[in-house]
Amino acid sequence: MRITNHLEDLQLRIKAAADVAGRNVNDITILPASKRQSVDAIHEAVNAGCTAMGENYVQEALQKIEILGQTIDWHFIGQLQANKTKAIAEHFSWVHTVMSARVAERLNKQRPATIAPLNICVQVCIDPELSHGGCATANVQPLCELIATLPRLRLRGLMILPMALTDHDQQRVPFRQLHDLYTNLLNQGLELDTLSMGMSDDLEAAIMEGSTMIRIGTALFGARNN
Repeated sequence: MRITNHLEDLQLRIKAAADVAGRNVNDITILPASKRQSVDAIHEAVNAGCTAMGENYVQEALQKIEILGQTIDWHFIGQLQANKTKAIAEHFSWVHTVMSARVAERLNKQRPATIAPLNICVQVCIDPELSHGGCATANVQPLCELIATLPRLRLRGLMILPMALTDHDQQRVPFRQLHDLYTNLLNQGLELDTLSMGMSDDLEAAIMEGSTMIRIGTALFGARNN
């Protein structure tokens, strides 16, 4: 019941933030970040109502997918390595960390035609000094336009992983910049519906700036030992 209780607390936090932002809480999705979590913990999260899991490491994720199956919507949220794209293309529903045309084209080529197109978010580097990596803002629109043409991929939105900050107003800055970029892309005619931004310690700031999907590890599963 520990994870169930955490989920209830998390939902209250999200509802409170959505109310302050004047947003509909139903427009915000929780993506559990299940890196280093046990199969039993994931089972509990699923039983509590979670339908998707975000994984950072391919080999770890493949072991979980083999046990838990495709009833879970698997999202890849870790650093993409070119030699891992085939496994990701074959076993995941979403990838949040596409940063280059090369990786996008590999995923498209390796995505089986017998399953739905792979949902893609472009990871954006708003400011190199405040980011853990991503596509430079000047290159985001061309990359999104390319992804939109690839038949085995479906462009969904943008993702950011900013530097950890404790001040709420400072946390909001990169999220606001990503939202502005997202709005500009919509105005250019690109079809987007997802802003993947915000984690356990900054979800309120992300929700204030329009996040539609928050990636939550600690606030749901508890602190990891490693």
